[in-house]
Amino acid sequence: MKIFTIGYEGTTMADFLAALKAAGVERVIDIRALPLSRRPGFSKSMLAASLLEAGIGYVHLKALGTPKRGRDAAKKGDRATLEEVYAGQLELPEAQVQVAQMLDLAREKPSALLCFERDPSVCHRTLLLDAVGEGAEIADLFA
Repeated sequence: MKIFTIGYEGTTMADFLAALKAAGVERVIDIRALPLSRRPGFSKSMLAASLLEAGIGYVHLKALGTPKRGRDAAKKGDRATLEEVYAGQLELPEAQVQVAQMLDLAREKPSALLCFERDPSVCHRTLLLDAVGEGAEIADLFA
């Protein structure tokens, strides 16, 4: 199984969609706790509509997002706190259910995990895949 990841930091919707299409991604799995964005077009409803228009599916798995304390730590570059907070998040029953969903969705068709950060090494999507993506081939778009 191959799982793509993508962060939309510093990109346009056109370049974002082009990267997904070029990689053959058929579904975006949004793993933001709060699927809102100041970047035009990247909030949940507008994003889902743009993806649908491009022939790409959209699923939001909120429980795989980072709680506020972890997001605040990430903004400050405090990786240790981010890792601690996110590890706790992944232990929650609702997160476990959504981990299983995410893996099933990724097996079903080419999918990309979505978050804000362009660099996957500073994003929780890397922590998520390190924790549950055993055996998966990971491809970071824009990295």
